[in-house]
Amino acid sequence: MATFSYFLLFAILALASWQAIASDPSPLQDFCVADNSSRVLVNGFVCKDPKDVKAEDFFLAAKLDMPRDTKTNKVGSNVTLINVMRIPGLNTLGISLARIDYAPLGENPPHTHPRATEILAVLEGTLYVGFVTSNPDNKLLLKVLNKGDVYVFPEGLIHFQFNPNPYKPAVAIAALSSQNPGANTIANAVFGSKPAISDDVLAKAFEVERKTVDWLQAQFWADNQN
Repeated sequence: MATFSYFLLFAILALASWQAIASDPSPLQDFCVADNSSRVLVNGFVCKDPKDVKAEDFFLAAKLDMPRDTKTNKVGSNVTLINVMRIPGLNTLGISLARIDYAPLGENPPHTHPRATEILAVLEGTLYVGFVTSNPDNKLLLKVLNKGDVYVFPEGLIHFQFNPNPYKPAVAIAALSSQNPGANTIANAVFGSKPAISDDVLAKAFEVERKTVDWLQAQFWADNQN
């Protein structure tokens, strides 16, 4: 419990320090609590009248100290994201938080956050992590993280985490520099899009036969985001 509290404090401090460089626009007032009942469409959420704002707008009993179920998908991980959809008070503040649980040999598969840089701290276990730089180099930067270690994934770059231990789970906490960082899992987007991308396109892109693409598109691409 003490270890979890320490790293949760670390994540909160990291989030606070990122406000000045967050990818979201800086707020022009103390807060802009999201008004989820408004039908007005803006880049983000319409502000609730400050007179109607309550402490509960900034609170969530998220139970982030409790383990999550990692058996609900084939990749063996569970991402519990705390963003503006969960806490309306995060609107315009450029921050969010996630707990990530990994089963033995589980992974958070290659994905991107189109609107956020991520800083990840390992609470329990070991993680094999990395990210890939953009074209033309596509350099893979890898690291093995142990309990207490921290790693940064730059905004928009493909990255992943894998638990190499076949017997023990792992847990991490991540801070992200957006109220709504988004997640684009590469396999899901490429082979699980709706409607499907033409197998001619993917066969040429990946230099494989069309039947291989058809087989991949026929798979169930699970979402580990909660």
